[in-house]
Amino acid sequence: MSDEAFIHIVRVDIDPAYEAAFNAWYEDTHFPDLLACPGWLSARRFVAIDDGPRYAAMYEVAGQWAFETPEFRQVKGFGLFEPYVKNFTRIQLKPVLGSHGSNLP
Repeated sequence: MSDEAFIHIVRVDIDPAYEAAFNAWYEDTHFPDLLACPGWLSARRFVAIDDGPRYAAMYEVAGQWAFETPEFRQVKGFGLFEPYVKNFTRIQLKPVLGSHGSNLP
């Protein structure tokens, strides 16, 4: 894999008993921590409107090297919510050459 910018998408379910606290942590702690790391360019969350894990986070990442920084290693994962996260999936995407209508990498 080349070390070009790409989109990194994480999907998860969370135990309903911890959902409100998880969502607050994601917005107030996890996103700011990640976006302070070198190479983590943007972040946005979504909620599913159909089947599959309920929550998705989409990140724009400058390259695979962004996963190797000491800053990232300190903030990766789901923190205190790790035991309550289920159905974790991730996908990394790059644009199709010649695609139109986006400023994504």
